[in-house]
Amino acid sequence: MADDEKDVESTPEPKKKSPIILIVVLVIVGLALAAGISIFVTTKIMADATVDDSGEGRHHDAGVFIKLGDPKEGILVNVGGPRAGKYLKAGIVLEMNPGKKSVMNEETKALHPDAQVKIDDIVTQYLRSVKIEDLDAGNQDELKKQLKDALNAELGSGAVYDIYVTSFLLQ
Repeated sequence: MADDEKDVESTPEPKKKSPIILIVVLVIVGLALAAGISIFVTTKIMADATVDDSGEGRHHDAGVFIKLGDPKEGILVNVGGPRAGKYLKAGIVLEMNPGKKSVMNEETKALHPDAQVKIDDIVTQYLRSVKIEDLDAGNQDELKKQLKDALNAELGSGAVYDIYVTSFLLQ
């Protein structure tokens, strides 16, 4: 019987792997997975944040600002049809893409003459076709968006970055 006790004591039992090592490995894998997901989500959100409604990037090269119409007076058009007798005097500034070689002269940062004529025509026709009710201050953002879309449709996508209204008088 003493021999049996010696055999039991001398027989090495298999070592149990420490649960601490398993926990450390799981924590490291979990952190790596969380970091990967975080990086993916952050880059996806940042990429989506740099694109506006028209699909163009919000962040762009510095634009060239072009004031439409008379340098002091701006644009003067009749609105609401020929019988309405209403006039709009507006100061409108376009932020143009300097990289559009078909629209802008790269050296002088000025509009090509044909682009100037197209812009003047589009803006005048657009403002003349707008109903007086649509010229309300609450609709200004929508009017600017529509005008920008009309200009970009004629001049090429991305030619006009933004439109700024510096004065607006309806009489």
